[in-house]
Amino acid sequence: MSTLIVVHPTFESHWPFVAGRFLDTWSRQGKPLLTRLARDDNRRLGEIVSNPTRVIRLVCLGAPVTVDCLRKFTALKEATFQNSYNDSLSEACGAYLVEQGVAVYNHHSEGFWGQSVSEFALALTISALRRIPQNYAEMLTDHRPWERYRPSQNQGPERPGAQFSDDLRFTNGTVGGKRVRIVGAGNIGSRYASFVKMLGADVAAWDPFAAEAHFHRTGSRREWRLDELVKEADIFAPMLPLTASTRGLVTAEHIRSLPNGCLVVLATRANICDMAEIRRRVLADELALAADVFDIEPLPLDDPLLGRHNVIHTPHLAGRTRDANWQWADDLIAQFSPG
Repeated sequence: MSTLIVVHPTFESHWPFVAGRFLDTWSRQGKPLLTRLARDDNRRLGEIVSNPTRVIRLVCLGAPVTVDCLRKFTALKEATFQNSYNDSLSEACGAYLVEQGVAVYNHHSEGFWGQSVSEFALALTISALRRIPQNYAEMLTDHRPWERYRPSQNQGPERPGAQFSDDLRFTNGTVGGKRVRIVGAGNIGSRYASFVKMLGADVAAWDPFAAEAHFHRTGSRREWRLDELVKEADIFAPMLPLTASTRGLVTAEHIRSLPNGCLVVLATRANICDMAEIRRRVLADELALAADVFDIEPLPLDDPLLGRHNVIHTPHLAGRTRDANWQWADDLIAQFSPG
């Protein structure tokens, strides 16, 4: 047993495909042992493993670890210790492993779900532009949506006609030709920028910390002033993680500066924005909203944002794909010695 994978259900409730990815990848090199714990099993790592002296490569996912546990792993060469969102090692454990010359691997970024979230944000954008969820819901209970196929629906020049369901009060139609303005040029924001640029949008982004290469790679223009970025947005997509420094970064004044009819896309964290002002303008039919994240989660069933003609909504699931799980594992597997 040179390779051991230990996983607790509390970890797999967030990352259900990770342990299997480690197992499948390393099975090509030998026979790693996978130990899945019961939900009520709170034993420490050292109490779980029957032959710790034979373990050379270790993946510990969600099981508690102490220095006394680690002393039992006398042959250990490399390892990772992970909770759902960060490493699970105490300072004392980390120091002990350094002293023993054990290589310990952690994630260097949250790139593992960047593709999933940015693609989902693009899907939200297109769905909102074309009112796809609204049309889907209407078709379930009524034939009136099919009336749009009839030429008699034409209301005259420059007015909706047959097979037309876009809401002209808000940004609508194609991504191509729209002014897309993004806050954040990192892992998610830069991907989203490249997607909408490929579809023909005019793209600008604000991120004072991003390297110039982030903007060149995506074909987006760098905007140095956030208060200027918001003024001409057809589609506004704030795409930053929520930290002490980003909370409320997009202020009420910034939201008030968005043009009437602008589509706001929220796919990372809602509270980087002044959500009270977003709510006010959406409920006043001044903005459209496509959101996977909210200021209140779960969103109350009587929340006025739900079911509106100018809002599409999903329950904070943009990053949760099997692909993101696999990438989570792959980013750690790549750091281990190749067999």
